Amino acid sequence: MPRKNPHVEEADENNLEVGKPKEWAAGIPGVYHSMQPALKHMGVGRAGKTLLGLNQKDGFDCMSCAWPDPGHRKTFEFCEQGAKAVTWEATPVVVPSEFWAANPVTELRERSEYWLGMQGRLTEPVYKPAGDDHYRPVSWDEAFSIIGSKLQGLDSPDQAAFYTSGRTSNEAAFLYQLFVRAYGTNNLPDCSNMCHESSGWAMGQTIGVGKATVSYDDFAKADLIIIMGQNPGSNHPRMLTALEDAKEAGCEIVAINPLPEAGLMRYKNPQKINGIVGRGTELADQYLQIRLGGDMALMQALSKRVLDAEAKRPGSVLDHEFLREHCEGLDELKAHLGSLQESTVLRATGLSSMEIDELAERYLRAGKVIITWAMGITQHKKAVPTIKEIINLLLLRGNIGKPGAGASPIRGHSNVQGDRTMGIWEQMPPAFLDSLANEFTFEPPREPGADAVETIRQMRDGGIKVFVAMGGNFVAAISDTHAAEAAVANTDMTVQISTKLNRSHAVTGEESLILPTLGRTEIDLQESGPQFVSVEDTVSAVHASEGKVKPVAPGLLSEVAIVTRLARATVDSRINADWAGFERNYDLIRDHISRVVAGCEDYNRRIRDWGGFVLPNGPRDSRTFHTPTGKAMLTVNELEYVERPAGTLILQTMRSHDQFNTTIYGHNDRYRGVKKGRDVVFVSPEDISELGLADGQYVDIHGVYGDGAERVIRKFRVVSYPTARGCAAAYYPEANVLVPLETVAEGSHTPVSKAVIVRLTPSPEPSPEPSPA
Repeated sequence: MPRKNPHVEEADENNLEVGKPKEWAAGIPGVYHSMQPALKHMGVGRAGKTLLGLNQKDGFDCMSCAWPDPGHRKTFEFCEQGAKAVTWEATPVVVPSEFWAANPVTELRERSEYWLGMQGRLTEPVYKPAGDDHYRPVSWDEAFSIIGSKLQGLDSPDQAAFYTSGRTSNEAAFLYQLFVRAYGTNNLPDCSNMCHESSGWAMGQTIGVGKATVSYDDFAKADLIIIMGQNPGSNHPRMLTALEDAKEAGCEIVAINPLPEAGLMRYKNPQKINGIVGRGTELADQYLQIRLGGDMALMQALSKRVLDAEAKRPGSVLDHEFLREHCEGLDELKAHLGSLQESTVLRATGLSSMEIDELAERYLRAGKVIITWAMGITQHKKAVPTIKEIINLLLLRGNIGKPGAGASPIRGHSNVQGDRTMGIWEQMPPAFLDSLANEFTFEPPREPGADAVETIRQMRDGGIKVFVAMGGNFVAAISDTHAAEAAVANTDMTVQISTKLNRSHAVTGEESLILPTLGRTEIDLQESGPQFVSVEDTVSAVHASEGKVKPVAPGLLSEVAIVTRLARATVDSRINADWAGFERNYDLIRDHISRVVAGCEDYNRRIRDWGGFVLPNGPRDSRTFHTPTGKAMLTVNELEYVERPAGTLILQTMRSHDQFNTTIYGHNDRYRGVKKGRDVVFVSPEDISELGLADGQYVDIHGVYGDGAERVIRKFRVVSYPTARGCAAAYYPEANVLVPLETVAEGSHTPVSKAVIVRLTPSPEPSPEPSPA
């Protein structure tokens, strides 16, 4: 039975507690923190159905990270974060109709992400008219009529933008982009614009594909895995099992990260005796606490050491056959790296030559190497050339296109990669648009549309007047929070397709609608019977996902149904598409996907194979590279690193352990020793002393930029933490305020959230008494 929302207490930051950071991840605490919320909020029956169906071949895909599934599934094929995500979505707590009259939008705006999410599942469409401060329930027909009329009344389709979250299924994403292009625009910003866009740009230009060139099984075959700019213990914990398997097979692991992360040091697998009563598995053989923004210099230094080793032992270091047959640019790279100064590398990285030499030796003796990275690499100004340098290092010794080796960007959201495959991109290539045109007998727009940052700019300047979001929490996820909120408030209408409340429902255009949707955990029953959807993980494996529990309330529509009804209210018969048929039977959607999307031929049959299928990948499968020359490109990139003016720090935004993206599950970050609050800034003890501050002191954090705008977050507690010198860290989305909208990665336009120059000043608020360690 649905339950009404409980009383939820906001966090009292004055009671925040700080203890010692952990040196290992998971174990019995991981089991407890997985099961306790599930049983408390869902009960035994619903918890059992959801958790035992999670990531199973006949179940549903986790709505959290995009980590791939092993071929052989365990009974408990989920992690702590996956269990939290399922609990958050499948809760029987619902938002009652009277909630909207009792809670004005201006008051919702003052609530935290945690409070909003804890109100429960959305179960009915609601509408906030212009000039009103309240949402009110409306019928589905009225909601679609309001949206359709608004979209049809715009002067140009480019006055609307259509955002997509990575949670959206392949079927819904394909229909969504079809609807948007039938409407007449390529304004299709998505969450990839804010996370792995840099990976796509760099890899597309160098090896011809913007996806990982490894499979799940490659991790256990590697001799060396280099993990850069990621925290798997909190963000994709199932990766720890793959790392444990690799370690037990003899692989060495190197972690490169400014912060010491428990999940990169030691893993206590709760499904093994050693993980329960023993020490677990030591993971990182070497841990390099690099200075923020120094990864490009480190990769160049490693490549230079490889080239120097080849010069000393000609013919014995580089993979000459691979380079000759499959690559271009070696001579230019040699010439460029020949002038690289070690002193520059050491300043940029904050590392010693001895540390870099040790990593180079590991790389040189390893026959099969995987380099894997996440947002700690992609959210920098020089993210694209940094990833190109990762590719350079891999190519020099032929570490692409052989078992146990390759490039592995780890996607942060469940189906963000599948959404892109299905056409969610503001600049899809001509071949895709040609196929779409042939399949549906219309001419899709060809001009590139607005990405996430450009969407905010155009909303600010009045160019985009309607914003529709398929999932996600755009206003909280994007950079420069105050500017983003002002831009959204400048629109005529915002529409959110959501399962639960978040900040984007409280920061609205003049008019606003919320359309509640089924969750991935829930049975999707349509006219032709129960439906399933499909998703693509971080290694290009595509598989089915089918909900296991009854919807939390009657009347909820699936994402597919919502998109088809939006299309019928807006474009209807403008193109040759059976919108009503798509809602009745998702096989009809997959038939079109099979003819439009390369690699998805015979989709309906292959998606029903046990475990699905894997999309083709030229570099991985056959060492073929779809670049202009047909070869992988070794590239020359001018080194640049982050300068830190005196009295400042380089700050990165990051997640706590009790959150997924902008969703806050709780107020603790137990691996980093923080409890009962989030307003903290992690700083090394040496930097605290140098800046004349004290551990536990309250400070205001000021963004240091020359554009005249004041960007500041106030009353954050300084936490002495063993991070790299000159670096600091704070949680997102709270710290997004400090990231200027115009500060983006070159080429990819990803917000630079991992290199924010800040100044800390004592807060006028009295500092608390230090909590016991």
